[in-house]
Amino acid sequence: MLEPFKEYLQKKVAITDEQFDLISHKLKVKTFSKNEMILMKGDFSTQGFFVLNGLLRSYSIDAKGKTHIIQFAPEQWWLSERNGHFNEPSDFFIDAIESTQAILMPKDFINEAAEIVPCMNPLNSTMLNNAIRFMQKRINMLLSATAEERYLDFIKLYPNLTLRVPQWMIASYLGITPESLSRVRKDLAHKHFQP
Repeated sequence: MLEPFKEYLQKKVAITDEQFDLISHKLKVKTFSKNEMILMKGDFSTQGFFVLNGLLRSYSIDAKGKTHIIQFAPEQWWLSERNGHFNEPSDFFIDAIESTQAILMPKDFINEAAEIVPCMNPLNSTMLNNAIRFMQKRINMLLSATAEERYLDFIKLYPNLTLRVPQWMIASYLGITPESLSRVRKDLAHKHFQP
């Protein structure tokens, strides 16, 4: 079951089959049931996830009980709770929206793998920079973009999720109400499908 992950890595870096074998013993594949809770707020996260198939999400719940989705992780996406890297409790929950098969890796897997396989260093740097860039863009969108702009950006980022994720979850990710999302979708349909 690690073959898809090896193929993913080989598209990103020049890692050989032999090198992958040297680092893969730290990985394990786990299946999560739909709606299974993987990480609770306040827990100490010790691993990251690479989604083989299915869909995970990371989210918080505010004092009023409102859910705020931080990230979705469909196939070939990484997901981790970064506080674990600093031995601090998680600020977020992680659960499976669909039945999901994921590779579990220790929180320091990439750094340790890079010591054995030096070509992993650029991947680590690229992943960290992409994560920062993603979060900066996400913050900017939440602060300054219209609901329509946020929705169009969501579709661009997650092109196959609009039919897999309930509307309320998309609205939560966008920081708008489900009713606002319905209006946005209706307006877009009217704009793009007008005779």
